[in-house]
Amino acid sequence: MQAYCHCDDCRAAHGAAYVASSAYPATAVRVVHGTPTPIVVKTTQRMRCETCGTHLFSEIPRMGLRSVNAFLLPSKEFNPKLHVQCQHAVLPIVDNLPHFKDFPSEGGGSGELVDW
Repeated sequence: MQAYCHCDDCRAAHGAAYVASSAYPATAVRVVHGTPTPIVVKTTQRMRCETCGTHLFSEIPRMGLRSVNAFLLPSKEFNPKLHVQCQHAVLPIVDNLPHFKDFPSEGGGSGELVDW
């Protein structure tokens, strides 16, 4: 899943209005160089590069996922399909993607959309 997340946890961790994220099964994400350092911001465990501090990924254990910082993906590999956690948005984005109040129903959310 590739999405823009507007949750208050991501906003606090990144100091941004929303975050570009690409989620994968946790077992599919591995660090190939360096040692990630864990940090918890609000409720989510996040891994940062020990050397430069760059946010690498977040752990989402209840869903078995790792949410990778989309800016670390190869060029043109981030193709978001939706916005999530829009109930927390401080800077609504008007585009043609669906904007979910929380998450799509198939991802454990209400499936409710917000209208911007």
